[in-house]
Amino acid sequence: MPQPPDSRQWQETLRERGYRLTPQRELVLAAVEELGHATPDEVLAKVHERSSAVNISTVYRTLELLESLGLVRHTHLTDRAPTYHSRSGDEHVHLVCRGCERVLEAHLSEFDELAAALQQRHGFTPDVGHLTVFGTCADCRDA
Repeated sequence: MPQPPDSRQWQETLRERGYRLTPQRELVLAAVEELGHATPDEVLAKVHERSSAVNISTVYRTLELLESLGLVRHTHLTDRAPTYHSRSGDEHVHLVCRGCERVLEAHLSEFDELAAALQQRHGFTPDVGHLTVFGTCADCRDA
C-alpha cells in the first residue's frame, strides 16, 4: 500500500493553488491513502467511520480536486465507478484478473518497451500510469 504523503506537502500544494485545507478534504485524502484503491462509495464509507457530515457529492468534488492537484489518480478497474489511488507511492500499471478480480500492480518500467514501440510506430506517447490490463492471474490459470 502507498505510504501516506507528507501532510505538509499536500497542505502546501492546496494552499499554493489557492485552496483551503478543509476537514472534508483531509478525510477524503486519508481514506484514499488507507484504502489503497477505492471507489468514491468506498471512500465515503471510510470517511463515515470518522464523520457522517460528508456526503457523496463532497467526495466526488474532493477527488476531482485532489486529482487535478496531482495527489490522487483514477483508473477503471471495473466497468463501474472509477477507482482512486494515491500518487504518493510509485506509479504503476494495474493488472486485474477476470477470474478472481484480484488487482496486481506492475511497475511502469515493465512497460518501457511497449511505450517506446507506440512512440516509434505511431508517434504516440502513452500514459501507462493510467493503464489497466485485464487478464488471468497465475492462481486462476492454474486452477
